[in-house]
Amino acid sequence: MVGIIEVAERAGVSTATVSRALNGKSHVSARAREKVLQAARELGYVASSSAFTLATGRARNIGVVLPFVDRWFFSAVLEGAVNALVARGYDVTLYNLSGGSDHRAKVFEDLVLRKRVDGVLTVALKLSDHELSKLTALNKPIVGIGGPIPGARSISIDDEGAGRLATQHLISLGHTQIGMISGNPASEMDFHQPYLRKTGYHEALLDANLDFQPQWMAEADFTIGGGYYAAKQMLGDPRNAPTAIFCASDEMGFGAIQAARDLGLRVPQDISVIGLDGHPLGEFYGLTTINQKTHGQGEKGANWLVDLLENGTEKQATNIEQLSTWPIDIEVRASTARRTPEKE
Repeated sequence: MVGIIEVAERAGVSTATVSRALNGKSHVSARAREKVLQAARELGYVASSSAFTLATGRARNIGVVLPFVDRWFFSAVLEGAVNALVARGYDVTLYNLSGGSDHRAKVFEDLVLRKRVDGVLTVALKLSDHELSKLTALNKPIVGIGGPIPGARSISIDDEGAGRLATQHLISLGHTQIGMISGNPASEMDFHQPYLRKTGYHEALLDANLDFQPQWMAEADFTIGGGYYAAKQMLGDPRNAPTAIFCASDEMGFGAIQAARDLGLRVPQDISVIGLDGHPLGEFYGLTTINQKTHGQGEKGANWLVDLLENGTEKQATNIEQLSTWPIDIEVRASTARRTPEKE
């Protein structure tokens, strides 16, 4: 079996340089790294994970914990994180918490007790004091995505600001009768995104001296079907229908567009619709959206975690409370337009 010595001889470098190059360390010149990688390819060398673990005490494995894997937001974050981790030479252990509170407790016990991971990346989960203390006691750095985690590093968009920006866009187009399809209580995650986005909507209306109309507020479950049903009820009475709708997710926005069309309404001539996410199908639907660059959040979180493991001291890798606010952009497409005067 080809070993690190043979790779070093073929590349004309030391075994230490081979080790640093193959493990993604930064203290290797680009030329030396390429020579090592070329030699490893030519010799068919495969690094031994067990040897690395014995030498460093790390498994080059990251635990990713999320509540769902079959919903777009979570799968998009997961894809971005896995791509980044694989590029950095790390394996991934996935923990899906869709089984409820008992399942969650078991997952965190196994994750901690087996010590199979070097660090933990969480998605839309606020760790309990007990969960956080266990991981911290074993020197497991944590990075969370989707909201602030007391005592840990995290990445999050400003959900309240996103809701405000979406509503302000509609106001800037002259709309004064603006509805919202928010997440329902059953869809609330640990960080209460539906509530925060609704708060931003209300704040934008107040800032513009516009009244809030309860009949222009609906709740759905972040799905196309949920958005379709909510929008159809909201737009079904032409005597008291809004001229614009802010949907708290793009998928609900897709449903709202379809509901409007089924009612004989033109988008955006009769009704403007804006979503929030940056879903890849948004371009197909022509949906104006607040893009939160979900895939990039996964990449950022994964790289942040690996940097803590590889480039930081043990003290620097200790969990501390630090929030990185993730940028959002508005992407204006065909689903929003200036208010038609005769509509109001």
